[in-house]
Amino acid sequence: MPPTHEVVNQAEPLEDYDVAADAALAAGLEREEAGWAAEEVHDLGRLAGTARARAWGEQADTNTPVLRTHDRYGHRVDEVDFHPAWHVLVDTAVSRGLHAAPWADARPGAHVARAAKFYVWSQVESGHGCPVSMTYAAVPALRHSPELAARLEPLLTARAYDFGLRPAQDKRGILAGMSMTEKQGGSDVRANTTRAVPAGEPGTYLLTGHKWFTSAPMSDVFLALAQAPEGLTCFLVPRVLPDGTRNPMLLQRLKDKLGNRSNASAEVEYDGALAWRVGEPGRGVRTIIEMVNGTRLDCVVGSAAGMRAGLVQAVHHAEHRRAFGRPLVEQPLMRNVLADLALESEAATTLMMRLAGAADRAVRGDAAEAAFRRVAVAVGKFWVTKRLPAHAAEALECLGGNGYVEESGMPRLFRESPLNSIWEGSGNVAALDVLRALARTPESAEAFTAELRLAEGADARFDAALKRLLDDLADPEDAEFRARALVEEMALLLQAALLLRHAPAAVADAFVGTRLGGGSGRVFGALPRGTDTAAIIERARPRAA
Repeated sequence: MPPTHEVVNQAEPLEDYDVAADAALAAGLEREEAGWAAEEVHDLGRLAGTARARAWGEQADTNTPVLRTHDRYGHRVDEVDFHPAWHVLVDTAVSRGLHAAPWADARPGAHVARAAKFYVWSQVESGHGCPVSMTYAAVPALRHSPELAARLEPLLTARAYDFGLRPAQDKRGILAGMSMTEKQGGSDVRANTTRAVPAGEPGTYLLTGHKWFTSAPMSDVFLALAQAPEGLTCFLVPRVLPDGTRNPMLLQRLKDKLGNRSNASAEVEYDGALAWRVGEPGRGVRTIIEMVNGTRLDCVVGSAAGMRAGLVQAVHHAEHRRAFGRPLVEQPLMRNVLADLALESEAATTLMMRLAGAADRAVRGDAAEAAFRRVAVAVGKFWVTKRLPAHAAEALECLGGNGYVEESGMPRLFRESPLNSIWEGSGNVAALDVLRALARTPESAEAFTAELRLAEGADARFDAALKRLLDDLADPEDAEFRARALVEEMALLLQAALLLRHAPAAVADAFVGTRLGGGSGRVFGALPRGTDTAAIIERARPRAA
């Protein structure tokens, strides 16, 4: 090799580190009653930080799913083929309990531990998290029909990944998907036209209609909405009927998506597909919202994971790349950018863990935490998912041209970054849902405000911003028009309150000083003079396994 090809001043790949060695994550585990799971989380984190795990993520994203509608003889099969790396990723997730396992675990903090592991493993590859997340979220919706839940919940919670189209009762474990969106409706599911006709046996129906987005169509069962005689109703649709025949749930095509390419999303035609009613007839939205709440939480978890993944890559590169005579990480402006990215990431992770804790306690019957969760999950979903694309772009830029090539993994992270803001309702839907929850459930408004007041007196800037928010919320004029601004205020104050109470002073001070008072829309890297960037970046550094 000629000397012109000698490789110098390039960062080594970030490998053999513990993805779970994350100060904000560790503190959240202890605080939210899941400290008992720390070793499980670190064990998964060490696997997530290996070269082979990185390769699985790259392979699953590069070798996208392939739809086979018919076999060689012309029989309809509607199967989706995946690269073996996809199956490794899902198998790892299911065997570690990232799916519905917490619903079978009575320990306090079980749902928090699951969120922490979902956060860690999502940093390897996020597309496979879709069926994992939906399986988690399906259980509380399914419990609206106790007989169905009794039959299927043990299979949904089993830590066994058993891929293939066979009757659910013949499998060691099953996964769930969701089939709600239609062409004419989008987020307005009440405009759905799929028909559900009673099939004779009580609780069974035949579904006919076209679904525009069905997530993870290779799953075993799906929650779907359709118009029954009584109105919009929730149904459970199996891919394979108990007698082994294929349910006429016909996969028309797979979507060609910007990101999330490892995961299949399909257009589906129901042609008299057998379905079992879930919940009360005509109350489909109320039933399916149980699933939506779970997947919205995972949108926050996944976006926080994306921020952390981009941050550690940026810090690692800056520590090993030199420019103008010294490492990038020692240069003042780069330190400003890295510290700012770290603030955003830590705030997202801290909020994520608080929301997971609220979900866990709500499951155990804590009414106050359930009320807080009702508003706070929607607030977090709106804001954290919105911040990820800007964060991913800035983290990519820290690597310069090296970050713009596929081999770095940063383009995949950037392509994936808008998904969670769209999934389970775009920003407008989430913001309006917050307004609806505040108006219809006063106890949720009170619980949210009470959470913010826990940080009163810690910082005068926070106290002033809280007063502004309360004044804004008390003003009903043009509330819908102002919804995004209101929910942004709520999100930033909630993150600030949590950091003031739980984060080191350097982190809390810099966040409050730059995010409250209308400064959140500025570019990353605009921290003021005097910010302790060293302390903030130190918390963000990847740690050896």
